[in-house]
Formats: sequence, structure tokens, C-alpha cells
Amino acid sequence: MRFLSILCLMALIAGCQTQTADPLAAEEAAIQERLATTDGGQILLRAIDAAGGIRAWLEAPTSSYTWEYGGESFLVKSHLVANNRTRVVYHDLLAMGSRPEPIPLEAQMAWDGTDAWVYPDTTQINPRFWATTAYYFQSIPFVLADDGIRTEALPDDTLDGAAHQMVQVTYDDGVGDSYGDRYTLYVHEETGRLSAIRYSATYGRGRPAPDQMNETLMYFLDYVTVDGLTVPTRFESYAYRDGQKGDLRGTASASDISFSEPFDESRLVMPEGGRVQPFPAAGE
Repeated sequence: MRFLSILCLMALIAGCQTQTADPLAAEEAAIQERLATTDGGQILLRAIDAAGGIRAWLEAPTSSYTWEYGGESFLVKSHLVANNRTRVVYHDLLAMGSRPEPIPLEAQMAWDGTDAWVYPDTTQINPRFWATTAYYFQSIPFVLADDGIRTEALPDDTLDGAAHQMVQVTYDDGVGDSYGDRYTLYVHEETGRLSAIRYSATYGRGRPAPDQMNETLMYFLDYVTVDGLTVPTRFESYAYRDGQKGDLRGTASASDISFSEPFDESRLVMPEGGRVQPFPAAGE
């Protein structure tokens, strides 16, 4: 009887250990190990740690915020909710047009993992491009730790007189709609925080040669900490050529930030009267 009691106690302890096992530990360890194997990955990991750490990102079920982006002649404003695990996202489009008075909207768009759509179909926006753009920029550096991404350490540089570590990020073929994109991160030497990125957008163009890719310098500004993650609330984008910052191209802002808003799967279903946006054919 005593032997059976000991066996029952051991089984109970084992069961409790199984139930309380950390489901994210292996994923966290795998990401850290993968990034730590290269100099570029170590710089990226430093930026992630300064923003709250990969653990805090993995524990955040969703990302949501009101995001506004525009230049002199174009502005789009929406409230989006993204599933951080599956990377699907839906938006309530709030306004679109030009500054200073964009036109208020009652429209929706989404990326459901297969299709991008907008409702109603008369809404003049490309959801295949815009449905994930705000989410991606707002989620750097965390999303740059995904599989299929390559990092390369570059020589240290300065930005506005401050020393920065530099890392270039590129993608394996077929990773997303813009696998030819290239991101260069400015990681502040003292704080480890991401100060800016340079990027080349290649949506629908495959992998153009570097000399065919125009660069934009985007500053990440006015950081706040929400739900354990430290993220920017303001962005400034400038033309960038021959190592020099050019004219201001656009600004963006994020407000109403949360990493715990519930995700409504029904919002991924396109209402009747919507439009699915196909991926552009070669040459378009």
C-alpha cells in the first residue's frame, strides 16, 4: 500500500509539472540561439531586449493601435488589430485623403493569411499592401526575428552625431510579398534601442538589384512602454541617397496602443460587397 501511495504521489507531481511547463520556453530559447549565432543577429537581439525582450513579445497575443500615415498628398488612418501568432490583421478604416482634412471613412480591410480585402469595394486603397504595412513597421525589431530572415552586421556608423551599431536584414526567396526588401537598422550604441531604419520597398518586384532600390530613412521616435513592450509612437520618413538624408517624405503616428486587445476572428471574413486585392502580376 505504501509503495502504491508513493507511485500515486509521483504521478501527481509529474502531472503537475506537465501542466505548469512553460509552453513558450522552447520557442524563446530557439529564437535567442538562432540570433546569437551571427554578429548581426546579436545586434538585432540587443535591440529586441531593449524593447522588452522576445519573451514579452511572445506573450503578447495581439497588437492593436490607431495608426496614421501620410505625406503631403496622401493620408490613411485606421485602427488595426493583429494576431501576433498568425500575423493576420483587420482594420477599421477611419479616414483617407490628404492633409489637413482627410475624408472620414466607414470602411474595413483585412489580411486573412491568404487574401487581402477591402470593404466596400469602392474604397480607393490597395489592401494587399496596406493591411500589414503599419503592423510590420510598428512591430520592428520583433518581427525581424522570424524564420526565413538573414542578418548581417555592418560597420558601426553615426546618426545625427550619435554612435550606432548597424545590422542589415534580408529575406529568403518567397518570404512574404516583398522578399526583396532590405532593412538596415540603427541600434543606439549606449541604449541598444532602435533609433531608425533604412529600407527599400520591393512589393511585387521580386528581388531587384541593389542599385535599382531607392532607400527611405525612417526614424523611430517618442517611445512608450505598454504591456511590457517599449515601442515608438511617432515616425518620420526621409529620402535617402548616396549616404545622405534628403527631404521629408512622410510622418506616421501610433496611439491607443495595446498588446492584449481580444482578437475577433469573424472580422477576417469579407462582407458582401468587398473586393479581394490580387498580388500584382510580374511587370505591373
